[in-house]
Amino acid sequence: MSQRSGGRVVVDALAANGVDTVFCVPGESYVAVLDALYDTPAIRVIACRHEAAAAHMAEASGKLDGRPGVAFVTRGPGATHASIGVHIARQDSTPMVLFVGQVARGMRGREAFQELDYAQVFGGLAKWAAEIDDARRIPELVARAFHVAMSGRPGPVVLALPEDMLRDEVDVADLAPAVRTAAHPGSGELARMRALLAAAHRPLMILGGSGWDEAACAAIRRFAERNELPTACTFRRQELFDNRDPRYAGDLGVGPNPALAARVRDADLILAVGDRLGEIPTSGYTLIEAPRPKQRLVHVHADPDELGRVFQADLAINAGPAEFARALDALEPIAAPAWSAATREARRDYEAALDPGVPRAALDLAHVVRWLDERLPEDAIVCNGAGNYNTWLHRFFRYKRYGTQFGPTAGAMGYGFPAAIGIKLRRPERIVVAFAGDGCFLMNGAELATAVQYGANVVTLVVNNGMYGTIRMHQERAYPGRVVGTDLLNPDFVAYARAFGAHGALVERTEDFGAAFDAALAAGRPALIELRTDPDLITPRTTLREIRAQAHESAARR
Repeated sequence: MSQRSGGRVVVDALAANGVDTVFCVPGESYVAVLDALYDTPAIRVIACRHEAAAAHMAEASGKLDGRPGVAFVTRGPGATHASIGVHIARQDSTPMVLFVGQVARGMRGREAFQELDYAQVFGGLAKWAAEIDDARRIPELVARAFHVAMSGRPGPVVLALPEDMLRDEVDVADLAPAVRTAAHPGSGELARMRALLAAAHRPLMILGGSGWDEAACAAIRRFAERNELPTACTFRRQELFDNRDPRYAGDLGVGPNPALAARVRDADLILAVGDRLGEIPTSGYTLIEAPRPKQRLVHVHADPDELGRVFQADLAINAGPAEFARALDALEPIAAPAWSAATREARRDYEAALDPGVPRAALDLAHVVRWLDERLPEDAIVCNGAGNYNTWLHRFFRYKRYGTQFGPTAGAMGYGFPAAIGIKLRRPERIVVAFAGDGCFLMNGAELATAVQYGANVVTLVVNNGMYGTIRMHQERAYPGRVVGTDLLNPDFVAYARAFGAHGALVERTEDFGAAFDAALAAGRPALIELRTDPDLITPRTTLREIRAQAHESAARR
């Protein structure tokens, strides 16, 4: 061992844990770490324009490979800006470590410049939040942070770094990389699960959560195939099961296919693997009622604290989804399952919803998404933020492989574009497409500068309808015609993109989209395509005029 600064020890701990990229907005509170990174070319530093974007990139990086994505932000405002990424990582169960600069130890407790108590600030958001006050403990606490972030139900960890601690010179040994620990299902649990399935007449498997990998997705698909088991995915987890598979029945997102919703409600057995079964996939706990569902429930989850937290299951299995999926290969399939016809019917219902129908406007998002579905390679990565524009993406795009869908189940706006940048930097050989609404994109639109600076050649589709569409929809339902705060006066998005040095194009007709997209891919730089849409077309199933008329009719009846 030799004397090293605390900043050097932090960076060496990151290297020991296999970190190759960190996302940050630089701050004076951790310049000792930045200085150590200068001498560590194996770790690439991506300087972002806003801490929220840096946190989104780190969160997306954690989703990408199951190892914690890493972000560095400065104290106070930097930390609070990044908190949205911590919240996403928590609700999406994504491994992530956020390092936050802190005031010098001798100033703690005086409300020094930009001082915050990070254990308090992040205590309800992170899996664990702590402050390293002794540089000799950096290897120990960084290893613990990575372990906590990956194990059980994955999630975010926040470590505060006092600036004077980072300058301390210490003798301390590095530690081996943290290893994820996961529970495995017991043979008795698997046998009981199989018995419950054999006794069912209308079963449905629901996949969700994190902790999966490509092999696990293949194993769960084999299980569904052997047992002719209809399978649905939860909100923004469609990538877990090849959407082209005859057993795939659709996704339980916002406004699910009514036929699928009825199938969940009428099931006599739900096999839920990996998901918490939160508000969105249960349609506000109506499809699967809390605390005691009407259906028999087999609930498989990596965290024992999530089992029994909301639902009383008939069988609760504490196991990581990947570990559970691989164990299913040992089970004998159900002979002549009673639900085979229902599985085929579920598939027909899903395929019927894929039909975009006759174009409803000059630029029809359904036909744009279907074009992408048919033309993009199977390994193309699609990212999105939050807003009604996503309903077209989730309904009409078929995800074919694990690791191709990145969207916040926490429903955070501003996520999709920076997430796409972070992913493209980690997977430059893949096509990465970002979907964003006009309001969603501008929350982190300045990251075009980051994309151009580091050569993250993502293709961003900005759906411009001149409003915060989701909130407008809710306004019209509850207070028809009383519009306030949801109109947007937007910039010229094409000129905006070009000002950063990106490729920009405007598309106003469906038939022009294909050529514009091909040109964006060929541009050799980040690209933005503005899709100018009819603001009345608020979802694939309805319009604002129809919502407004229904609200007036309902009010008149009252």
